[in-house]
Amino acid sequence: MRAIVLKEAGGPEVMSIGELPEPVLREGDVLVGVRAAGLNRADLLQRMGFYPPPPGEPETLGLEVSGEVLALGPGACVGAHGRPLHVGERVMALLAGGGYAERARVPAAQCLSIPAGLSFEQAAAIPEVFLTAHLNLTLLGRLAAGEVVVVHAAGSGVGTAALQLCRGIARVIVATASEGKLERCRSLGATHVLARERVAEGLKDAVKQAAGRGADLILDCVGGSYLEANIAALGLHGRLCCISTAGGAEGTLHLGALLGKRLSVLGSTLRTRTAAQKAKLCRHFSEHVLPRFERQEGALVLAPVLAQALPWTEVAQAHAQLEANDVFGKLVLRM
Repeated sequence: MRAIVLKEAGGPEVMSIGELPEPVLREGDVLVGVRAAGLNRADLLQRMGFYPPPPGEPETLGLEVSGEVLALGPGACVGAHGRPLHVGERVMALLAGGGYAERARVPAAQCLSIPAGLSFEQAAAIPEVFLTAHLNLTLLGRLAAGEVVVVHAAGSGVGTAALQLCRGIARVIVATASEGKLERCRSLGATHVLARERVAEGLKDAVKQAAGRGADLILDCVGGSYLEANIAALGLHGRLCCISTAGGAEGTLHLGALLGKRLSVLGSTLRTRTAAQKAKLCRHFSEHVLPRFERQEGALVLAPVLAQALPWTEVAQAHAQLEANDVFGKLVLRM
């Protein structure tokens, strides 16, 4: 089959379309004919040689796809919706690798139904970012009604998903992003915005002015460079969920504030979770979040934020765009 292959670790130019062996289905797997694949910053890191796939997973890039089920592997092939999948079913799926290809092997339990009315390109913009945001905001961060939330890198794929998941639940949502993305963050649910250049010195005051107190929950897609500001901005019993080191892997942690405000600092990744953990997450998402994509109105409506869908022959251009931080929402490859 055709797939996007890497000649070596490096820049966007190391990717090209080549031939790879057909995926071999394992117990409980399905073969998906890929119609679209979402791009993620993890793909950039893997391309550069910094983020290898978990043992036993494909070396091919791609952590989320949409398409049709082409074949069923041995054993029970039950999707995240709790029913057996069937050949021809339209699905979107979370992968540990292998999405930049004509066909992908996917654990059936990580296949989600595509909401009515969504194209394959729109569906491919959902799994990785919405599951990541749901995991960290809801299941780990314990987001509750009326809380004060900060979403960093709010114009990113995860950030745009997080704003929507908080909308209608949080009382105050402070979004940080580059200046040109702030108004679009408001359109997704942010009640207040802060330019990323002002985070280090201004986050605490911005949260206090917006909410009258410290934040309950911060979703940090940046990393070490924001750590001190995050700790200062959190209120009593605040929770900080760290999911990326894009802004550095090290920072200064003020233990006095951590202890005095009884804070929780949580770190998490999605890709390295076990198949059983991912299946549980997808099942919970399918039951509690996926129906919101079919709502017609109201604050709880969810929608993928698709910046652009490019032909997979333009994968180098797509990676360059994502690296330049000039994308609001998600880039997707049409296969």
